Amino acid sequence: MQATKDDKFISAAEADRLIAAHDGDVALLYLYIRRTGSADTEGAARALCRTLGEMDAALEKLERMGLLGETPAGTQKLPPTDKLPEDYRAADIVSRDDGTFTAIVQEAQRVLGHALSTPDLKKLFGIYDYLALPPEVIMVLLHHCVSVSNGRLPTMRFIEKEAFDWANREIRTLEQAEDYMEDRRLRGEESAAAARVLGITGRALSATEKRYITSWLDLGYTPELIAIAYDRTVTNTGALRWGYMNKIIQSWHEKGLFTAGDVEAKDGRRPSRAPGRAPDKPVDLSDLKSLLKSK
Repeated sequence: MQATKDDKFISAAEADRLIAAHDGDVALLYLYIRRTGSADTEGAARALCRTLGEMDAALEKLERMGLLGETPAGTQKLPPTDKLPEDYRAADIVSRDDGTFTAIVQEAQRVLGHALSTPDLKKLFGIYDYLALPPEVIMVLLHHCVSVSNGRLPTMRFIEKEAFDWANREIRTLEQAEDYMEDRRLRGEESAAAARVLGITGRALSATEKRYITSWLDLGYTPELIAIAYDRTVTNTGALRWGYMNKIIQSWHEKGLFTAGDVEAKDGRRPSRAPGRAPDKPVDLSDLKSLLKSK
């Protein structure tokens, strides 16, 4: 049939999002909304032979996924907390599993090296159901969490927080996950290089140190520029003073200085005179002649 401009279509991206939601009620409600132009859950419940509670839950999930007009396209409407719902029941998990979640559980247990407890299973199911991350992305997420845990096995709480971060970043394909992990790897190398120029070796950065360094890297300053700011800080104060150094870098940012050449040209050091020394006065030749005649 020839499509007209009045026909309503679901894009491939929308279809992928609905499939990733692992929820038939969500898909049905979305089709109902697209067809009728109404998000009336009572009407949807009658038309789709569902309960009002099921439709309200599906509507909330659609809003959270950014598939309704109330949220910008491609943006998830996640709550400010980074904790998953705790009201999942074991019977619900079993009844809604088509074998996909079982595969995720098996991979999680293999990666973490132990059987998951009931609370852990509920958190993992929340990542699968509430955040609606695709199964293959969840599996990559599990491996990523292990790789960034500094040799320790990650807790499910750590995985939960990381999953919220991925969901908010709209990481929904393997390609997006790989790009994100590569960005994280490069940022880690930059952070380590910055720590080295600050003389921090043999230990992990503290939370405050990491926050400062991350903020400087986010502003676009390379370890080379951080080294220059460090040198000026130590020269002027005699020690690494994070607040003082931060003011230097913030002043460069306000002036639009982002390279060593910029800093040298527009924020170069001026020679200072010794404390208490009066500035040199120009020599008065007439005074000098008078002085010589008196000799």
